[in-house]
Amino acid sequence: MFASRIENLVESPVREILKIIDRPGMISFAGGLPAAECFPRFDYTSLQPCHLQYGPSEGDDRLREQVAQSLCERGLRVELDQVLILSGSQQGIDLVAKLFVEPGVRVAIEVPTYLAALQAFDLFGAQYCGFIADDPKPDGTSLTYAIPTFQNPTGHCYSSEQRQSLAAACDATGSVIFEDDPYRDLVYDECDRTPVCSYIKEVDWVYQGSFSKSYAPGLRLGYLACSKPLVQKFVRLKQAADLHSCRLSQQLISTLLDTQDDRDLIGFYQTRRDSFQESLQYTFNHIAEWQQPAGGLFYWLKLKPEFAMDTRLLLQQSIAAGVAFMPGEAFYPAGSKPQSSLRLNFSHATPEMARHGLGLLAGIIETARTGRVQQSNSV
Repeated sequence: MFASRIENLVESPVREILKIIDRPGMISFAGGLPAAECFPRFDYTSLQPCHLQYGPSEGDDRLREQVAQSLCERGLRVELDQVLILSGSQQGIDLVAKLFVEPGVRVAIEVPTYLAALQAFDLFGAQYCGFIADDPKPDGTSLTYAIPTFQNPTGHCYSSEQRQSLAAACDATGSVIFEDDPYRDLVYDECDRTPVCSYIKEVDWVYQGSFSKSYAPGLRLGYLACSKPLVQKFVRLKQAADLHSCRLSQQLISTLLDTQDDRDLIGFYQTRRDSFQESLQYTFNHIAEWQQPAGGLFYWLKLKPEFAMDTRLLLQQSIAAGVAFMPGEAFYPAGSKPQSSLRLNFSHATPEMARHGLGLLAGIIETARTGRVQQSNSV
């Protein structure tokens, strides 16, 4: 009755956790939620009756021009007709999966990687070849998926050498590079953010970004650019999926791009990151190791050996205590050996709430370790 690929479809752990974050008193470190106080004030007077009408599948030209110009400034060689406006960058992952992935196709991915990308690739039967930034290995793969700038979940930002090495590896092996770049505008420390796709010389490439993290996720708007041989294939897939993205959202974002200054937003999130770092050092210094991210929205904590555990087992207890987080195990493909780790979002909770929530979470981990030690000693 159902297509066989439905057997590969699983629930998103993030979406399930997000269902409970609005409970009174809940402190959420779970999803990549922007701070509501940073949502922009939109100019609704710019909306016209035409924005209620059907539009081109590629997106409205004015927004595409703005995106193309921005991408050229980043180092990509892009013309307007290579830009496609998406219904959120998650749609881009879906379109890429539809175009390149079928049962048994090997996809090179960072380990760990964005869990919703795994969800999309799994649906179409992908097999995985894992790599790390220092050692890209796309050999024998049709597609390479990477988040080089403030990676989700680790927050890692590739160096110039790592970016050029990944591009060279894809060129050498013929693996199409799919660069996911939704966090690049949220930069707090100096670092290289040059798109890997700008170094590609031979192979086809796909580069995508999002307006969700910098502006408003509820507008569900992102964008995709690609090498010319792929353009019409993506347009047809987009037509089959939803005809076109919301034109009201496109107009609001287009107007905002002409007027918005991101410095206040960046300053706000940098302050939250720095405050979160201080709270982590106070509550987690003896429990976990981490690197302060230069941008993005996440901290990636690796539990020290004496605290190592499957963090999924802590989640229900943590939620009952009023704290939501993302277990690190969710970011690994099936069959791999995940580390004992947690992904914590620092943008959503206030500094006071974050410090309190981190204290609660640290206490839960310590209690779990004590119980495990006592159980081991009693055997």
